[in-house]
Amino acid sequence: MSTVLSKQRYVALDVLRGMTIAGMILVNNPGTWSQIYPPLRHAQWFGCTPTDLVFPFFLFVVGTAMAFSFSRFFDGTASLKSGYAKLYKRAFLIFLVGLLLNAFPFFPVRPDADLTFWENLGQYYSRLRILGVLQRIAMAYALGGTLALWLKKPKRIVVAFAATLLIHWGLLWIFGGGDPYARETNFARTIDLFLLGPQHLYKGYGLPFDPEGVLGMISGTGTVLMGYLAGVSIRKSVEKIHAVGLLYTWGLVSLGAGMVWSIWLPIGKPLWTGSYVLYAGGWTLLMLAFFIYLIDIKGREKWFLPFRALGLNPLFAFVLSGLFAKIFGSLIRWQMADGSTTTPLRWLYTNVFAATLGDNPAGSLAYAIFYVAIFTLMAMALYKKKIIIKL
Repeated sequence: MSTVLSKQRYVALDVLRGMTIAGMILVNNPGTWSQIYPPLRHAQWFGCTPTDLVFPFFLFVVGTAMAFSFSRFFDGTASLKSGYAKLYKRAFLIFLVGLLLNAFPFFPVRPDADLTFWENLGQYYSRLRILGVLQRIAMAYALGGTLALWLKKPKRIVVAFAATLLIHWGLLWIFGGGDPYARETNFARTIDLFLLGPQHLYKGYGLPFDPEGVLGMISGTGTVLMGYLAGVSIRKSVEKIHAVGLLYTWGLVSLGAGMVWSIWLPIGKPLWTGSYVLYAGGWTLLMLAFFIYLIDIKGREKWFLPFRALGLNPLFAFVLSGLFAKIFGSLIRWQMADGSTTTPLRWLYTNVFAATLGDNPAGSLAYAIFYVAIFTLMAMALYKKKIIIKL
């Protein structure tokens, strides 16, 4: 549905959210996966590249925005019961959209001629990935929101935040066997194999393992709660410069704590380890502090208008970018004169970006930036009409 755009107290939140969406689209849509600059790749298992910071940035800001939207459930403006209802409804819809995005186009485009329609359809859904980015957001948002509404007081939520990270660590350590953080034996993979089966998991790590798996929902909730606590601090700060000081301080503390903890628990996005939550959260706090100072205090909002537009319609931009990639990068295709098959997006990269800049990381990045620009322009059009599309 569409709603009229309302004035935001902290524009920096919209800008940071928009930057993360732009980052998600950028790293998911290179001109070619064989030509990517190292910082635009995920760490193979342990470690953290700039790309590995994009998703936790978004989850963090989900929690920060939640602190503002939930305030009406605590001041008597709206009932707590309605808060739970809206929380679960939105989480369900976000999960559903993620699942439908995975399932699109909902039927096999190039079916096996030896099988019936229903047999082809059965095979198509037998390999459907159940989880994904939006599903992780939905689950962490639902659990984090439940804890925030239930516990109410920030001190209790701090305890819940610590508990999510320690419980997640304990489960990995106790049930992970001799090498609890290995790709093959980690408990997160064991749970997903049991609940979903190997055919419904991500295969990008050389074996069935889902980086947005069920167990990571616990530590992912920690990221949301960390953002929520930051949002509470920001909302309660009388002076914005005071909020900036708090965010910088806790950002440095979180970064340091994450690096110290990594001595025993490696920093890693695939398992969404507690050390990764603190490390990524520290960077998010520092970035949020910087943008609040630059935008909300110094008034440099116009510099970041495209990102604000993306940040006000993040679901629209992310989902549409995924649909475009599937439609124009896979479904629509034709045969070239040399007998090879191409798609509109492949043709665009080969004949424009690779032809101009070369089939190299520079050409691949230029294509990705162009792809981001498409959805930024769409978001800008919505922004100018003061429209937000949300669930």
